[in-house]
Amino acid sequence: MLGLKRGTVALFPHSVEWEITAQKCIEHLNAILGAVAIDIQHIGSTSITGIKAKPIIDIVVGVRSFESVEPFVQNLEGNGFIFRIREDGNWLFACGDFEKDTRTHHIHFVIYGGKEWNDYIHFRDYLNAFSDKALLYEAEKIRLAGLYSTDRNAYCEEKGRVVQILFQEADDYFQKLDKLD
Repeated sequence: MLGLKRGTVALFPHSVEWEITAQKCIEHLNAILGAVAIDIQHIGSTSITGIKAKPIIDIVVGVRSFESVEPFVQNLEGNGFIFRIREDGNWLFACGDFEKDTRTHHIHFVIYGGKEWNDYIHFRDYLNAFSDKALLYEAEKIRLAGLYSTDRNAYCEEKGRVVQILFQEADDYFQKLDKLD
């Protein structure tokens, strides 16, 4: 299963299809962006082995500057990556069937090595390294999906509180590892 109607929340067991789809998307983005993309990674719940997730692939593209992305926006949109949100520190593109209001991918452009990049990568790696944390996160997602199945904004807002705690735990963990090196 891949894709979800915008605004809804439904969780599905982890699928190898998500990893394959993410890798194909990364290859496609690399072909479009070339050297502008310093690194491209599969992130979010679909990248965490063994937990349920919304079947929407999250990808993070690390760039040196947002100005370097500007010349690629039209080409990205021509390839199905539709520009949705321009925020400080994060530009969001979405893919899916827009006529059916379904989203399959969220592509986040962030500054490589910046806070957003590190949060995304550390979160993924931390939860994949510590299955007890991943299962706690999954339990909270299941609880919230039951409360907010038709209100993705409320689901994401509530989930965001847990995500921020896990971002901090992950950051602390990786800072300790860096000090050991």
